[in-house]
Order: sequence, then structure tokens, then C-alpha cells
Amino acid sequence: MEAPLQQLQDPLLKAHGITLWIKREDLLHPHISGNKWRKLKYNLQAAKEQQKTTLLTFGGAYSNHIAATAAAGKEYGFKTIGIIRGEEHLPLNPTLSFAASCGMELHYISREKYKLKHEESFLLELAAQFNNPFLIPEGGTNNFAVKGCTEIVQDININYDYICCAAGTGGTIAGIIAGSAGEKQVLGFPALKGGEFLHQEIEELVHNYSGQKYSNWQLITDYHFGGYAKVKPELVNFIKAFQEQHQIPLEPIYTGKMIYGLFDLIKKGYLKRGATIVAVHTGGLQGNAGFKERLGLQL
Repeated sequence: MEAPLQQLQDPLLKAHGITLWIKREDLLHPHISGNKWRKLKYNLQAAKEQQKTTLLTFGGAYSNHIAATAAAGKEYGFKTIGIIRGEEHLPLNPTLSFAASCGMELHYISREKYKLKHEESFLLELAAQFNNPFLIPEGGTNNFAVKGCTEIVQDININYDYICCAAGTGGTIAGIIAGSAGEKQVLGFPALKGGEFLHQEIEELVHNYSGQKYSNWQLITDYHFGGYAKVKPELVNFIKAFQEQHQIPLEPIYTGKMIYGLFDLIKKGYLKRGATIVAVHTGGLQGNAGFKERLGLQL
């Protein structure tokens, strides 16, 4: 399964001599889209090999990963359990409503308890409670996810200088770095405020997967717009104008921020003239319904 490359025609790109391709990972699957499809691919394979019938994972109330895991469970015959951060709110928001419609069992835990999601004692407790399910971390990020995301790079059949993607838990960019094996320049755009902390986590993910340490990548931490899931009018206006001009839908948590940041860097002359850039659209469009519901944003 491949995600097509779509070249953008834009006056800004022309003025700076830049060729920009969008890698449309959002088109991989209607419900398990983008990096979630990549991250889950080898997790599902491992679960089958281990003869597990249940997947258990973690996420917030609007999590792309929760929605994708629920859809994957329905499609590939797994029972799914979602451990959801915070209290239950009825009626369910669009993300959790979709997850429940796919058969996912939703279990809510306090924000304090949710912080224990990496602690072995808490994971053993969950394993006992839910009859030893296959555990997938928050955001789907583990070695299986990194392996799946290396295939994003293997799919690209053009020459390019830079490859860019948004960063949440760091699994996607770790896969791209490992898949690039020291070639090209890799730029990550953290969606969280203070995203510098991700540098060490990404380095560890790459090393755990490949045993290598690469220096051909960097994090661009100036485009978080106030923090995770925070939006500002200039971001919303940019996304609307971009969609109108290029007929490519974006969302404001990950890819919208990355494309905004990329255009801003091009405007400032940060990227060398004549460069070819591939920007990875990691999907997550299901979250737009939640933004409409919470903030009245029509994207």
C-alpha cells in the first residue's frame, strides 16, 4: 500500500525556487489513516503471532490513535479496549463515539492515574484486569511503530533534499530517521510546547530500533501555537486558505502546524534555494469534527 505524492504549485514556492511534494499518508485508509496505519501495521502482526485476541491502548478523548485502533480492531478481528484520560462526558464526542461504534470498550481513568501508563506495575494491573491483552502504548509508539514508519521513506520514488513531518510522541519521525539511514535532512515539527524534550526520546527510539545514532535531523520547535491542541486565528486562516488553494485537507494539531511552519521557513529563506522537499501528511483528519464541536471551527 502506497501513499501518493502530490506536488504543490504555489507562488511562494516559485519565488524561492522550492519544489514541494505532499506525501498523502492521509489517503492510506479511510479510518486507519496516515501514520496510525504505519504504526499499527506491525503491532497487529505481532498481536496475531502472539495469538492475542484483545488490543489495549491509551489516549485522550480526541485521540487519533484511539479512533484508529478501534477501527483496526473492527477490521482485523480484535476486541479493543481504550484507557481514556479524564472523566466520561455524555453524549460522547465524535472521536469516542466512532471508537465505541467500532466496538471499543472505553474505560476512563483520572489524569493522575493516567500518568502511570508507562509504569510496569500499572501495566501488570491492567493485564490482570483485562485478561492479558496485547498492549500498545499511547500514540502507538514502540519498536513495531518505528519499523512501520521506516516504510514511509521506502515509498518515496523521487530525489529530495528534506523530508518533514509533525511530531507528537516521536514514533513517526523516529521511523523516518531510521528509514533515511543518515541520508537527506529530516525536519520534525513538534505539536507540543517545549518540544525540545522530544529530541532525547526520538534519539532513544531510533537507537532502540536500529542501534544507530544519526545527526541528519533536527526539531523545529517554534510552531506549536501555544501547545498541544491549541490553535490561533492565523493557523485556522492558513489551513482554510491552503485547503482552498490546493484541495488538500489539513487538521490544526499536527500537519496544519507543520505546513504553516514549513511555509514560514521558506518565506524566511531558511531552506536552500532549489531544494526539493517532501512533507508527510500524517492524517488525523477525524479530529476536525471535535474542533467543530468544541470551538465551532469549520475546517
